[in-house]
Amino acid sequence: MSGLLAAATSATDKRAAFRAGLTSREIQRFPGAFNPLVAKLIQEIGFEGVYVSGAVVSAELALPDIGLTTLTEVAGRGQQVARVTDLPVLIDADTGFGEPMSAARTVTMLEDAGLAGCHLEDQVNPKRCGHLDGKAVVPTGEMVRRLRAAVSARRDSNFVICARTDAAGIEGIDAAIERAKAYADAGADLIFTEALYEEKDFAKFRSALSIPLLANMTEFGKSELLTAKTLESLGYNAVIYPVSTLRLAMWAAEAGLREIFAEGTQSGLLDRMQPRSRLYELLEYERYNEFDSDIFTFSLGRNQ
Repeated sequence: MSGLLAAATSATDKRAAFRAGLTSREIQRFPGAFNPLVAKLIQEIGFEGVYVSGAVVSAELALPDIGLTTLTEVAGRGQQVARVTDLPVLIDADTGFGEPMSAARTVTMLEDAGLAGCHLEDQVNPKRCGHLDGKAVVPTGEMVRRLRAAVSARRDSNFVICARTDAAGIEGIDAAIERAKAYADAGADLIFTEALYEEKDFAKFRSALSIPLLANMTEFGKSELLTAKTLESLGYNAVIYPVSTLRLAMWAAEAGLREIFAEGTQSGLLDRMQPRSRLYELLEYERYNEFDSDIFTFSLGRNQ
C-alpha cells in the first residue's frame, strides 16, 4: 500500500532532498505541474522536482495572473500536487497574499500542505505576470520585512524560502543584484531573478552572488531559452519550466476540439491521445486492484 494513495516520502524528507539538491552542483529541474497527474509523470520521467505556478493556478480558474487567487486556493492545489509525488514541490506564493504577517501565515499553511518550499516576490500588490511590462516593485525594506516574517514563521528549517526579484526589468540588473543581496541577508535560501534577457545577464547575476540561484525558463517571455546544461555551467542551482505542460496540453486540447467540431468525430485524433492503458499505468491501476483483492480475500480465521 506504501506510495499508492499518497507518496511514500515524507514532507520532511522531500525538503531535505531539495536542500541537498541546491548544494549538489547539479541543476535541479522543476517542470510545472498543472494537476497532480502531471506531477506523477514528471517524477516517472526522472526530473528532480515539481513546480506549481501561480500563473497556472490562475489560468486553471480562467483568471489572469494579477493576484486574484487566494492563499487557500494556492495551498489547496499545492497540497494535491505534493501528496502524489516523492519529489520536492516548490510553489509560487506571489507576494505572500498580503502584509508581512500574511506572508508568515502563508509559510505555515504551505508547510502544512506538504510543500518543500515557496517563492515570494517583491512586486507591489496586486502583482502582474513577471514577463509583462507595467510591473512595479516595493521598496527593498518592505520586501525585507516580508521575507523576515516568512523566515520567522518557518517551523521546518529545511523548508526553502526563495526570494524573487522583478527589479531587473524596472531598475536594472545592478539594482536587482543589490536587492538580492539584501534578501539573502534577510534569510532567503534561494534567489529567483525574473525576466533576465540573455546568457550574459544570467552570468552577471551569478558572479555577484554566492547564494543558490533559480532561473525561470518560461516560453514566449523576455528570457532567452537556455538549456539546463548551460544554466548549470553558469552556476545556477535550479530551473523552473512553469507553464510548459499547460501550454502543451491546451494546444493539443484546442486542436482536438476544433477537429471534433469540424468533423463530428474524434476518430482522426486517436493517435494524438494518451491510450487508456498508458493512463492506467500512470495511475497504477493494477496496484489498486491488487489492494482491493487483498482486502476482499482477508479472513479472520476460525477463532475470531
